[in-house]
Amino acid sequence: MKRTLIALSLLLGLTAGTVPAEASTGAFKRVAYFIQWGVYGRDFHVKDMDTSGAAAMLTHVNYAFGFVGAEGTCYSADPWADWQRPVPAEQSVDGVADEPGQALNGNLNQLRKLKAKHPRLKVLISLGGWTGSRYFSDAVLTAESRARLARSCVDLWMRGDLPGLEPGAAAGIFDGIDLDWEWPGSSGAEGNVIRPEDKRNFTLFVRELRSQLRDFSASAQLTAFLPAATGKIDAGFEVRRVFEQLDFATVQGYDLRGSWETRTGHHANLFTDRRDPNPERYSVDRTVRDYLSRGAPRHKLVIGVPAYGQGWTGVTGGGDGLHLPAAGPAPGRWAAGTEDYKDLVARPGKRYRDLRTGSLWLYDGNEFWSYDDPATLLQKAAYIRLKGLGGAMMWSIDQDDDRASLTSALYKVLR
Repeated sequence: MKRTLIALSLLLGLTAGTVPAEASTGAFKRVAYFIQWGVYGRDFHVKDMDTSGAAAMLTHVNYAFGFVGAEGTCYSADPWADWQRPVPAEQSVDGVADEPGQALNGNLNQLRKLKAKHPRLKVLISLGGWTGSRYFSDAVLTAESRARLARSCVDLWMRGDLPGLEPGAAAGIFDGIDLDWEWPGSSGAEGNVIRPEDKRNFTLFVRELRSQLRDFSASAQLTAFLPAATGKIDAGFEVRRVFEQLDFATVQGYDLRGSWETRTGHHANLFTDRRDPNPERYSVDRTVRDYLSRGAPRHKLVIGVPAYGQGWTGVTGGGDGLHLPAAGPAPGRWAAGTEDYKDLVARPGKRYRDLRTGSLWLYDGNEFWSYDDPATLLQKAAYIRLKGLGGAMMWSIDQDDDRASLTSALYKVLR
């Protein structure tokens, strides 16, 4: 491992004298999102985190997503997946099927079993996401509404008072709450409520939620998922004040460029690409510097990495395909323009790697895919360690392969 870190530190242009003191703490967070809907078409279950070996290498699982409703309270986006679906033995963490009439079924019961097998693993409920953030702005508009939202989230997910079940049926499953409001003060999904005062109200809600979590349990954790773009940071987050209340924050390190654009590019590059013709050049390193300059403690910055790629089709300009015009998003198994790592790794075409930007891409003369592999994640993990940052977060664990190759690459450096 030492040789790997030395080699990667040289690639990153760092020396021993530039390593912050925090880099020696060893308390790195290794976070992965688990998507509740993965149990359907993707056929990915809580058990798969265990059988792949990923669960043993993670410190946190963020369960995505709980939603915020029009009435300003938390609710389950999918009760069937969360606690109603009977899980058969072959999909169960301990090999035991859910019994008819038992108090709790579904993913939540499997998360309880997973934690029993991996006692150090923390599980957080993530609130919002791209499709569940529409009413966040309304819900945090006043002191009264902020208190109501926080109380409903703590009651539902922390106390485990699920609709239709006995009070406390899901108690002890979640160790905290992860806020995924996308985005305060700026655009997210179409139809989201947005206000200029979202920025201040987000801070006030974080304080209220922290207070209610502390009353519930001194050990309850509070985290947030934060954007990469400078404009979204400044429109929606009082960075220093928010970080005072958070245990840590996961920072978007992907979708920096994507198939919604008409030109190919890196979607998760570590460093800025000087070839990038766009007026604004994004990178993970730039995002880190943006947060640090606004008062974020480096040991609370957990860097997001993708387990999927962004892809374009109709890229016919030749060469390596980078920064060339495209006809549109490339076909993907689950959605146009995106593909899981486990599927991309087997795709034909020539692969290009740029150590200066920490990026990898695949180009076959027509389709262009930007994605991360174990080698790029080793480089990012070394960057995290050498910069004294808080760790790494992966979206999402179902997109890794069945040997947890991406998770393993991060674990090798951030253990």
